[in-house]
Amino acid sequence: MNTKPGSVDSVALVIGSGSVKCAAALGVMRVLKRAGIGIDLVVGCSGGSIYAAFIALGRDVEESVEMTLRMWTRDITSKRKPGVLLKILFPRLFKFDETFGMVDDRMVLARFREAYGDARIEGTRIPLFITATDFYNGEQVVLREGSIVDAIRGSIAMPYIFSPHRVGDRLVTDGYLSDPMPVGVAMKEGANAIVAVGFESPYQTHISSVLRFSFQLSSIASNNLLKSNFAFHNLAHHGEVFPIIPQFADQIRLFDTDKLPAVIAAGERAAEEQLPFLARAGQRGELTP
Repeated sequence: MNTKPGSVDSVALVIGSGSVKCAAALGVMRVLKRAGIGIDLVVGCSGGSIYAAFIALGRDVEESVEMTLRMWTRDITSKRKPGVLLKILFPRLFKFDETFGMVDDRMVLARFREAYGDARIEGTRIPLFITATDFYNGEQVVLREGSIVDAIRGSIAMPYIFSPHRVGDRLVTDGYLSDPMPVGVAMKEGANAIVAVGFESPYQTHISSVLRFSFQLSSIASNNLLKSNFAFHNLAHHGEVFPIIPQFADQIRLFDTDKLPAVIAAGERAAEEQLPFLARAGQRGELTP
């Protein structure tokens, strides 16, 4: 089935924040395809925006994995911005401002351009929505048009690591700060059934650097927000929300792309567990395979 957003049978795939774990959505898509369930819109947040864009553009699993291996490597965070320590120590003298970020983003932008080229959000095969957070007021920003590269760069602007990114007339930062699993976007677009792929952020086993310290604070905030927002959306939505929360045998860290096969397999397992519920929704006319 494939219907237009806003129709009674519209099916949305929402991919929450979770870095490499978000590749589990590729496994979810495999299961939905085998079951004959089409996706009518895709919503991506933070790391989920990377795979939401791949899916919306019609990239298959193999191509998406290949692009991830080339794009998402540890060296994208290896080059520090010049003078970043001086800005921290002497903020007035070195003009500390809202553009602060410790990592030079030129490499990650180049990798995104290699993966997505000049593709635009409004030109995808499946309608695509990418979420970020307004740096100045904390509001969720839903990006519906414009460069996919810029939208993803804004959505993955991890605090302290990548600087906020200007998209259009707004300065945005990581999408997880406003909602790590933006089910509400799919609701507003009229989706009758929402397949929500979410992840808890890992906690650090020891704090040995400012980056690990930042990741720990981000995980605390993200996990609490994920639980509270999802509980609210699940109660408020008039249709069906199908949560798919993949479980991983090993901890998946930010750049563990060598574990992509296991991540995708975990997504398939989690989706298979939800198939009976999807089928029952279909019998009620809420979801038509």
